[in-house]
Amino acid sequence: MPTLSLLDQTLDYIRLHAATPRAGAPTLVFLHEGLGAISMWRDFPQRLTDAVGGDALVYSRAGYGRSSPAELPRPVDYMHTEALRILPALLDALAIERPVLFGHSDGGSIALICAGATATPLSGIVVLAPHVMVEDITIAGIQEARARYETTPMRDRLGRHHDDPDAAFWGWNNVWLDPAFRDWNIEHLLPDIDCPVLAVQGEDDEYATLAQIDRIADGAPDVRLLALPDCRHSPHADQPDAVIAATAEFIASLTPASA
Repeated sequence: MPTLSLLDQTLDYIRLHAATPRAGAPTLVFLHEGLGAISMWRDFPQRLTDAVGGDALVYSRAGYGRSSPAELPRPVDYMHTEALRILPALLDALAIERPVLFGHSDGGSIALICAGATATPLSGIVVLAPHVMVEDITIAGIQEARARYETTPMRDRLGRHHDDPDAAFWGWNNVWLDPAFRDWNIEHLLPDIDCPVLAVQGEDDEYATLAQIDRIADGAPDVRLLALPDCRHSPHADQPDAVIAATAEFIASLTPASA
């Protein structure tokens, strides 16, 4: 797997290509969740890339997967650092122009911050189960995740995907349960997002209510919402066909029909 030395980090990444390329299709950039990594997406990025007809970049942020360790404890503004500093530098280093950011959970929040607070040219963003503010259900879900990590084989499962599963888990869990994080909120950035947004959330999300994507629709100029039944916090895992279909339709609307 290739790696890229970027600023003070070394990131592992993969590039994907559609089985049947479509001229004009934008590059997809996958931004994983707070416990995610390249391998945890499984075959979903390739399936979506094939449906869209473009290329894709999938990478693990520092502290996850096979990328270099992150400095712990994570600060409350760690997603801002990723969105404002690391992600734009990564796109520049790999010469990716006007991508569609595809972010899940923390990755969705990072996509929203990047779109709302940087000059990075984007064709659009797709966010699955994003957070724009912290809810009581979010804290309760993260407390439950801590209990599972301490009492179930969850650590062993994460160890298949991360060089240091403890650092990956506690780096995420501790900052979200920090009392200072309770006031974290990015709603003020939404009006400055100047590209179309597709916001997707499961109706049974154990970490958030549908208020998250409703707030995005209220704040950003051009938003399409998709609430999925029988779906928890990972729509791409629980309802992959629905997510692929909605994303392909969304991206087709961003490019000329003749492309």
